[in-house]
Formats: sequence, C-alpha cells, structure tokens
Amino acid sequence: MQIENRDQIHPGIVGVQQKLQKIDRLRLPAGSRRDVESILVRQVTKEIDRALPSQAGHGRRAATVALMIGRAVGLTADALHSLKLAAYLHDIGLLMLPPRLTENIAFLEPDAYVAIQNHCRIGASLLEPYAFLREAAILIAHHHERWDGSGYPYGIRGSFIPLGARILSVADAYDAIDVPEVTDEDTRDVIAARILQVAAGTQFDPAIVATLMECRGNKDTADCVRRIE
Repeated sequence: MQIENRDQIHPGIVGVQQKLQKIDRLRLPAGSRRDVESILVRQVTKEIDRALPSQAGHGRRAATVALMIGRAVGLTADALHSLKLAAYLHDIGLLMLPPRLTENIAFLEPDAYVAIQNHCRIGASLLEPYAFLREAAILIAHHHERWDGSGYPYGIRGSFIPLGARILSVADAYDAIDVPEVTDEDTRDVIAARILQVAAGTQFDPAIVATLMECRGNKDTADCVRRIE
C-alpha cells in the first residue's frame, strides 16, 4: 500500500513498514518460521506502542487472550499463528489516520468516528502486500464486525465473519474495556467479562464469549474446549 499525504499520518508507520518488509523477505526454515515471525512482529508492536502510548501493550495482551480462546476451540497451529500476528497488529490502521483522530477518541465528533471505523480496513490493506501477513490481514479487516451484522466495515454477520476475527473481536474488547475508578485488575476483569456476556449474541459470537468465560474459570485451559464453526 502506498502512503500518501505523509504529513497526515503518524511518522512511526514508515518504520513499521520497513520492519515488516525485512521480515517478509526472510527465507526461513518451516520449522522455525512461526517462532521467528512471532518474535519479530512482537518487536514491531513496540513501534505501535510508542505511536499510541495510551494503549501501549494492548496488542500483546489481546494476543494472550486470543490465543487462549483459539487453543480452546481447536484452531490449527497455522491458524493460531495468524491469529497471534493479527492481535499484535490489529490497530496498525490507526497510524494511517491523522493524529487528531487518534489522540482524543473519546471526544470525537460523529463524522470523525466514520474515519476511525476505517482503521481496520486501512490496516488490512497496509498488511496485505506482505505474504506472511495475508491471513492476519483478513482477521484484522473483520475484527470490528458484529455478530448481528451491525458492525463495520462490511456489515457481515454471524458465521460469515471469519472465526479468527470473531475471536480477535472478543479478545480486543476484553482487554480494551475501561472501568473508571476501578484500579484492582481482578475486579476490572470480572466487570469486563460481564460486559462481554451482556453483548454476547449482538456484538459478539456468544460461543466465543462462553469459551472465554469457561477459560477464565479453568486453571487448566486444556480442559476448556469448544468446537465452533
């Protein structure tokens, strides 16, 4: 994807692109490919964290939750790898928007939200040229779709939304939910889980939310297994 109007986007995106190009050009043995790509992409997320300090660490935390769910529903190793990369990079599209839109998202005018909603599509377009990220790009493109079809950017619904994107949507929200005046992490997690349960069947795939709830209650997540189409 060619970048135009560079003064309208975050300068950190150029460094991110350069790093992704280097990873994409690596010719890695099959046995080590996933591990090396994971390590290097996790390093790339540090650039995103620096560009979006208000949500530093969000990609890595979302990846932890997404992988827990993904293992529970029986994703293949390749699918888990794509899910991990997608979680690390799912907000990269925000760096392609004017900084004024990402610095105070809570106070945006309605028209500005339309631009913000494009970040998942922009992020996917940015990542598509890199062969090792093509599957992850699909998940990123759809991670703000809603189970009831009222999401964005394409308004697809239910099982038409890729499974990995449904998982990423839940993991993203679970980590991102802000509970004002609650400083205890365990309490915040309980409240966030309840919010997800309320939104199950409308915003989120109810089976994915149920899987997360079961995994939260199991010390051994290997016992938390659901098969989801």
